[in-house]
Amino acid sequence: MAAEFLTIHPETPEYRKIQEVVAALNKGGIIAYPTDSVYNFGCSLDNKRAIEKLAKLKGIKLKKANFSLVCADLKSIDEYTTPFSRSVFKALNKNLPGPFTFILNASNQIPKLFDSNKKEIGIRIPDNEICLEIVRHLGVPMVTTSIHHEDEIVEYITDPEQIFEKFEHQLDLVIDGGIGNNEPSTVVDCTQDELDIVRQGIGELEY
Repeated sequence: MAAEFLTIHPETPEYRKIQEVVAALNKGGIIAYPTDSVYNFGCSLDNKRAIEKLAKLKGIKLKKANFSLVCADLKSIDEYTTPFSRSVFKALNKNLPGPFTFILNASNQIPKLFDSNKKEIGIRIPDNEICLEIVRHLGVPMVTTSIHHEDEIVEYITDPEQIFEKFEHQLDLVIDGGIGNNEPSTVVDCTQDELDIVRQGIGELEY
């Protein structure tokens, strides 16, 4: 079965279309969607089979997967992380929503979800209305990973029509929210309560 191709307005996402995306995720679907950096694959955190399918799509074992969680706001991350320092909270508060992946110490929820002994989890709150509306209405975070060509890890697919063409038989839905960036999020390791930029991407961290 081929994926559905759904065009959503990037600044004022149509409620009916967001509900359609949420329904697909609730049924265990995998979607391609825009963020404030590159296009990502995503599925509902509430669906273990979907998370396993996402790992298969990336060609990796679930316990080896470094997936991140897309959350609606800072309050949503408490369940999935252990308490962190005031300086880390200030950095999250100042830079989110934004094109960052903050690596935080994971709560005991995370190993159960990923069949692993994962002690860390990447958290994203992208500055993208389509993405934020999806997780607000879904009610749980999305498990997510970026889309890139297998042969060239730094080359991201920015055109949703190309994503559809390449993955239409592996996905349930592809969102067209306009052409994406070709630079990924900035990854910041906060696990030691110090901020350490491990990958400089599109986001410029403010302290």
